[in-house]
Amino acid sequence: MKALKQNIVEDLIARLNDSPFMIVIDYTALTVSQFEELRIKLGEVGASAHVAKNSYAKRAAEAVEYPPEIAEFLAGQTAIVTGDSDVCATAKV
Repeated sequence: MKALKQNIVEDLIARLNDSPFMIVIDYTALTVSQFEELRIKLGEVGASAHVAKNSYAKRAAEAVEYPPEIAEFLAGQTAIVTGDSDVCATAKV
């Protein structure tokens, strides 16, 4: 099981390294269909949302040297949004 966890963290690290930004979203109030719609709209602007355990996301953020304060936002039902380049278009979605 340890290898699987490491693979997930490494995938998150790769996504964070390839993206100029990381947005943390709380998707508690979204239904499955609303979350799927969000993913589709993010894809249209070159971004994507990834759900992972907060502890994995914290490890990945530390590995790419994001500020330690990011851990405050990784609580509850969160997803990480990363993208190619346009953070403004992503944030508007």
